[in-house]
Amino acid sequence: MTPLPSTPAAGSTPQVAPLIDPRALMRIKSLELRAKAVVEGFFNGLHRSPYHGFSVEFTEYRQYTPGDDPRYLDWKLFARSDRYYIKRFEDETNLRCHLLVDQSRSMAYGSQGFTKAEYASTLAATLAYFLTTQRDAVGLVTFDEQIVEHLPARYRPGHMRRLMLLLERAAGGAGTDLAAPLQRIAELVNKRGVVVLISDLLAPLEGLEAKLGALVSRRHEVVVFQVLDPAELNFDFTEAALFEDVETGKDLYVDPQAIRSEYLRRLGEHLGGVTAMCDKLGIEYHRWPTDKPLELALSDFLRGRAERGKKARRFARPARGGGGGGKA
Repeated sequence: MTPLPSTPAAGSTPQVAPLIDPRALMRIKSLELRAKAVVEGFFNGLHRSPYHGFSVEFTEYRQYTPGDDPRYLDWKLFARSDRYYIKRFEDETNLRCHLLVDQSRSMAYGSQGFTKAEYASTLAATLAYFLTTQRDAVGLVTFDEQIVEHLPARYRPGHMRRLMLLLERAAGGAGTDLAAPLQRIAELVNKRGVVVLISDLLAPLEGLEAKLGALVSRRHEVVVFQVLDPAELNFDFTEAALFEDVETGKDLYVDPQAIRSEYLRRLGEHLGGVTAMCDKLGIEYHRWPTDKPLELALSDFLRGRAERGKKARRFARPARGGGGGGKA
């Protein structure tokens, strides 16, 4: 078991492990090795972090809450961490996570020396690698204008390797249909789980709210990572040139100086629509540029799960005093 983060000694200067630059990370040919490097870097940084109040609930243990049987407290772990943890049982460890990864043609764009698709696949691989080390079940759906591959959520030997092979396939579809994979997941997945959508979301949002809402209504935790290239966010091109619409194949001669303000206005409206939709549905949303280190994505994902867990326990806690007491 990986040791829990410890509190730095008084007066000491905590050393935080440097984050991996995405350009350096993408030079690693093996997707699985990339994911392993991010996860190990994350743990290294977590253990050295000067920030407190954040810990990962590992598979073997979870934090003690009132009502738990104190016979299962791990006193050795308490001595090391000054926190109460109890051993978790097998039926508590079966998180099921479904990764939905966009492989449409728009994901083939990249200004950083790698594409959005490569970054998105590495993000998905990182989440899968981490969850598998925790003995959780991970599934995968890749899609463009239709579902390309579907791998059910499993935890078994060989499953991770198969998942990595599917993620290594290059983006090559045409348009993006966000509704189809979400509807398919809603049809296939009966048990509650975590659904992570990784896409640039550069497609009309009509109908998407209903599909995401259907997952939320089935009590799935839904997380959205909107992966965008910095050039798409800033539109900092300076010279007129031919731009190709990667999803229609049309060439357009564009003067960036003339259209920048209109482009940024329309992009802002689209991003605002995505944010508003996720806020309305209670979906965890991350806008993620491809020059951002992936350790931070893993950190945010785990923070979100921890915060949701705290809210769930708070709402599930019975009111003091017993005997009803609710308002008529």
